[in-house]
Amino acid sequence: MYLAINILGIIVFLAIGFLFSKNKKAINWKAIAIMVVLNLVLAWFLTGSAAGRAGVKAAADGFAWIVDISSTGTIFALGGWYDAKNLNFISSALMPILMIVPMFDILTYIGVLPWIIKWIGRGLSFITGQPKFESFFAVEMMFLGNTEVLAISGMQLRKMSRERNLTIAMMSMSCVTASILGAYIEMMPGQFILTAVPINIVNSLIATALMNPIVVPEEEDTIETVKQEGEKREPFFSFLGDSILGAGRLILIIIANVVAFVALAALIDKLLALIWKPLSLEAILGVIMFPFSWLMGLPVHQAWMLSQDMGMKLVTNEFVVMGKVTGVINQYPEHLKAVLTTFVTSFANFGTIGMIIGAFKGLVGKEDNDYIATNIGYLLLSGILVSLLSAAIVGLFVW
Repeated sequence: MYLAINILGIIVFLAIGFLFSKNKKAINWKAIAIMVVLNLVLAWFLTGSAAGRAGVKAAADGFAWIVDISSTGTIFALGGWYDAKNLNFISSALMPILMIVPMFDILTYIGVLPWIIKWIGRGLSFITGQPKFESFFAVEMMFLGNTEVLAISGMQLRKMSRERNLTIAMMSMSCVTASILGAYIEMMPGQFILTAVPINIVNSLIATALMNPIVVPEEEDTIETVKQEGEKREPFFSFLGDSILGAGRLILIIIANVVAFVALAALIDKLLALIWKPLSLEAILGVIMFPFSWLMGLPVHQAWMLSQDMGMKLVTNEFVVMGKVTGVINQYPEHLKAVLTTFVTSFANFGTIGMIIGAFKGLVGKEDNDYIATNIGYLLLSGILVSLLSAAIVGLFVW
């Protein structure tokens, strides 16, 4: 029965995308079908096949190995403050970012990462039939982050129609950053974190192809590099220093967001308790998200637990939920563990909307920016839909 409900959930989530489509007649159902099948195959391979599980485990172990190496710098800097037997959120999850971000930036500097992204993006476009730039963008933001990729894509964004810019903004809700996966894996099951990454890429294309279908003329369907004429290559150590400072700022931003959101959530709970003691933010959000949680194929009590975490993630961010469940998630049933981990592996939340709108404000004209701002609901719905689809598709193969 639960498997049937899980399958029904995928159908319902796709139907929601269709229901809110801006142009139902323009939907390319063949491309949608190809992408759904591709995701089902990916999810089965990464979670249900011996080779896929071994590959994901190797990748998770690789990230754990990198995180372990990064502790050398943390121990040197913090000395007695660092206790390997009693790691806290900052030392175990965030400090490794100081090494992992520069590592990915070095791969970008020497041209390895851009080459990988380019060919994966082209392959994804060929398989799915989606526009080349959108496919390239979906892959690129999974490695580099949404605002970072928007910042280096300004030239293309200014040439595109406002409808295509809306598609890019919607896709930006569903990314993660490869440089932060090490932090995720320290708190949640690594095999599902890494499975969610490619699944999210394809689902971001599915969600936008349903909700904002656009036909791109062949002459406009290109992938351009964004190097300015006469631009000089920055000296390596200057580049590396900027990368390390950027990683430090990222850690401070994450800490500030987690502290603020957890404190604000606690304040809201206290205020709600003045009205009625059992009332809380989690309870309200749990009620709203419960129908979607139940469609993941869970018993009612597990669906209730998941729905509260889903709602909290959307209002706060993924780190708040990860920090909350990290000590108990390994005791969860496998299906619940898989769908929860997959759902939270994205930047889809209210705060990300502000980041995207702010990024576009400095990149495109007022008319395009105003058009995106008037479609904030589509940005949020797209992010939620991608997370729901990814969780349901991965959960289909984990019981």
